[in-house]
Amino acid sequence: MSRCQAVVRPLARQLRPQPQCLVRPFTAAAVRAADVQATPPPPPPPATAPPPPEMNPLDLDPNTVLPEFEEQLVKAGKMPIGSRRRRVAMRTTANVPFEHLPYQAFQEARKILAADRDQKLVQITQSLEKISLLEKADPETIKGGQKGKDLRLASLRRYTDELKILADVNDPVVKKRFEDGLGDMNKPIYRYYAEKKWRSYDYRLITQRIEQFKIVPDVLPRFQPTADVQLYFRKLKIPPGQIVDSLVSENPPRLRVQVFDRGQRLVSIVVLDADVPDPDTDGFAKRCHYLAANIPLAPTDTSLPLSRIKADDQLAVPWLPAFSQKGASYHRLGIYLLEQKPGEKVDVAKLKELYAARDGFSLKSFRDKFGLKPFGFNLFRSVWDDNTAAVMARHNIPGADLEFRPTRVHSLKPPVKARGWEAKRQGPKYRHLWKYTKRIKGVSNARGWTKKR
Repeated sequence: MSRCQAVVRPLARQLRPQPQCLVRPFTAAAVRAADVQATPPPPPPPATAPPPPEMNPLDLDPNTVLPEFEEQLVKAGKMPIGSRRRRVAMRTTANVPFEHLPYQAFQEARKILAADRDQKLVQITQSLEKISLLEKADPETIKGGQKGKDLRLASLRRYTDELKILADVNDPVVKKRFEDGLGDMNKPIYRYYAEKKWRSYDYRLITQRIEQFKIVPDVLPRFQPTADVQLYFRKLKIPPGQIVDSLVSENPPRLRVQVFDRGQRLVSIVVLDADVPDPDTDGFAKRCHYLAANIPLAPTDTSLPLSRIKADDQLAVPWLPAFSQKGASYHRLGIYLLEQKPGEKVDVAKLKELYAARDGFSLKSFRDKFGLKPFGFNLFRSVWDDNTAAVMARHNIPGADLEFRPTRVHSLKPPVKARGWEAKRQGPKYRHLWKYTKRIKGVSNARGWTKKR
């Protein structure tokens, strides 16, 4: 340190800003009152917390709940309706009907849609008049007789349904009612929307499962589902192909079936296990776990709880829990819905006589014997788990003590001789090189198999 720095350091220390204290620098005079640091006043007593804001009744309304109150609403046992955007719109325009929203472009578009709908209504009226005249006409005066009359009537009715769909397909009020779950499935437009929604995802998923698990051709030579079938065990929705615990599948499931064509029909329900191991033939057989017939089904009646089907003219084979032996692969249990001929019932007594044994059931034979048409499908899988033995014991199902083990299949190829630099130097002549070998079994020193000398 230079001499000048040593001289300047005390001065610099005095010139630095000092904290407010009782003594002022560079003076020996008495301390002034202004130089004394003022003591901060004591903090004011804490004010009482403001009362919580009153709860808005719209916050707990499923139609207008905001995102921050969704969890509270769900805990109360209610689910929010529609999307968040819809709920905010309903909250801000609570007293304005949807079709009267004060947006000029919206109202102008509604005028165009209303004019198009009026044209479709005129065409529907004309089509209904044609149907009425054709129904009163004598079949002998129509080309083709009664068969020709029925064909023309069916064609006119299909055309009328298409016009009804075109009349309402662009109506925002109809679309809103469907999205809110308030659509009447007796009307063609709501069935059209439901089928469109089903084919956007669920149809693709179920057809992929049919191909993935080889339902075609293992069970049926060809099959194309035309109805939405959802599977529920104990209020839990089961995705197609999921492995279900034996304790869960011990009781019959509930089906939710949505058909997309009008009218009531009678259906048969079959639950089939397509992977029953047969050790005698070293193959697989099929077993019927459930069979019922003459079940009424309509677009508005979608719930089919299998546990409530107990009538003598409906239930043929009661529910058998899904099970699998230890060591066996998973079992594919398919749920098949088959439509019966219009106005015809299946003889349930004959079904009991034919399929009471359950084993060796053929869905293709059952379809051909009674003239049925498969239209709905779902699937779940079963494997051996911790609860399978107890379930089998409760229902007197034998085979819980069996265990399947895979049979080893030896290769028919001749052994391959060792090749390479190391293989050529395995003899005693090259003992001094064995310590460098790493991949020759029996001679390699990688794991200490060769003793060092």
